[in-house]
Amino acid sequence: MSTMNTGPAPAGGATERPVHDTAVDPAAARAAMVARLEATGALGPGPVRDALLVLPREVLLPQAYVRRSAPGETPWWDLLDWAAPQDRPELLESLYGGDSVLVQHDGEPLLGRVRGSRSGASITSMSTVMSVTATLLEELDLRPGQRVLDVGTGAGVTAAVACQVCGDQGVVTLDRDHHLTDAAAVRLAGLGFRPQVVCGPGEQGCPGPAFDRIFVSYTAECVPAALVKQLAPGGKLLAHVTTASPSWPALAVVERTADGRLQAELWAVEFAHRAGHGMERIFLTEEFRQRIATAPGTRTHRSTLAPPADTDRGLWLAADHLLGGGLVRDFGAEHLVIGAPSCGSWLRVEPVAHRDWTVITHGPRDIWQEIQALAGRWRAAGSPDRYHLSLDPDGGQRAASQRGRLSWELPVPRPTDEGAAS
Repeated sequence: MSTMNTGPAPAGGATERPVHDTAVDPAAARAAMVARLEATGALGPGPVRDALLVLPREVLLPQAYVRRSAPGETPWWDLLDWAAPQDRPELLESLYGGDSVLVQHDGEPLLGRVRGSRSGASITSMSTVMSVTATLLEELDLRPGQRVLDVGTGAGVTAAVACQVCGDQGVVTLDRDHHLTDAAAVRLAGLGFRPQVVCGPGEQGCPGPAFDRIFVSYTAECVPAALVKQLAPGGKLLAHVTTASPSWPALAVVERTADGRLQAELWAVEFAHRAGHGMERIFLTEEFRQRIATAPGTRTHRSTLAPPADTDRGLWLAADHLLGGGLVRDFGAEHLVIGAPSCGSWLRVEPVAHRDWTVITHGPRDIWQEIQALAGRWRAAGSPDRYHLSLDPDGGQRAASQRGRLSWELPVPRPTDEGAAS
């Protein structure tokens, strides 16, 4: 299971304060992690909290990478190992500090790895930021005896919580990477859990008896139709949905009523999982960021119209789909910066005084005017942060505000064997 961070922290996880004072006491580290999640509102009393307090992450993640290279250098990482006493303090901090945990380098097998340094290539699996995981597990509303499908096994954290709460006989965990499923099966068994572990494409799910809860641990362009069909009456499915831009994601919440009808919404959210296997992504290159930050632009004017707030997530979600052209936000910039890599257009907004901004734009698109025009439509629609999601039997999916004042079609999935990225 992995995550994509759409805020100012680096992609792969939100920044949370690490644990420094727990030495090598895993129980104390777990308690500190849970207390921090409670303090931020990501976790409340209940079975998920109880599970996180007792599940030893060092059993599920006995090894993890820590990046040692600086930005701009050839990337390299150290693989820390719980079996090496000298690694335990730093590994414990990584496992319980709240950030993403780097699990796999360059698609390697997880079992039998030797600790030490790796360079080049990239990290291909991460365990999700705990605040995101906890929030989603709370929303999933796990209960004893439920059948649960965990799509995107990764390190097995979600599967372990589901086994702890629901019982392992009803849990199925699925991932397209057999190295991840092989390791998860061994490590879940080390906790006494033996769920069904399946290697296969995530969007196809696991045919058989329907599931009461389905949790998708990767981001897709739309809700996988096969997973919707595998949702039992009274069931709930959670999946992050976004365009090729990573900037403004949504959480699809799909429920099947007791009489079999589907009810679904798209919720604008701040953070989401990383993209699933094969999904196209667009980003701002460092050169493009520097150009936006320093270039004079082709149009400059003063405006008394405020830029939309970061918390206007329902507007940004609509912009991601309705403005098109692949707009990407630079969350590392001090003020609002947006670029469109496909055509080279960009926007930079700088405050001058109270209710006074300098707006600098460049390229064939006037991104400022596009955003302000859409903001007017969004406010006229009631400033929604949730949109009704229609799921047609033929696979079409449409998001719409109340009375349909803002609406868009989600892409129809391509017939590939894409599975869960972890």
